[in-house]
Amino acid sequence: MTSSNSNTEELAAAHCAPCAEGSPAMDAGEAGELLEALDGWSIQDGHHLQRSWEFKDFVAALDFVNRVGEVAEAEQHHPDITLAWGKVEVCVHTHTVGGLSRNDFILAARIDQLRG
Repeated sequence: MTSSNSNTEELAAAHCAPCAEGSPAMDAGEAGELLEALDGWSIQDGHHLQRSWEFKDFVAALDFVNRVGEVAEAEQHHPDITLAWGKVEVCVHTHTVGGLSRNDFILAARIDQLRG
């Protein structure tokens, strides 16, 4: 097993924890290291994680959105989700820190597991 797979599994097994108001956002170096554990995600504007998926039709895309919503609600960490015919885009960041936190990478890893 590679280090990246190990880090992915570690993130996916973790749970989001509340961030204290005013806590600093994650620095670019740490964010870059955690990004390596994710599949297909990118950091946009140094501020949020983003990824898109394609599906065979609207129903399959909607099913994925609903499953993402269940994970997000369980973690109490809610991404921005865009649903279109056969396409889903997810953007995630931590509002209380005004950028990225470990929670964003945990949620992204858990979302990746949904698509398998």
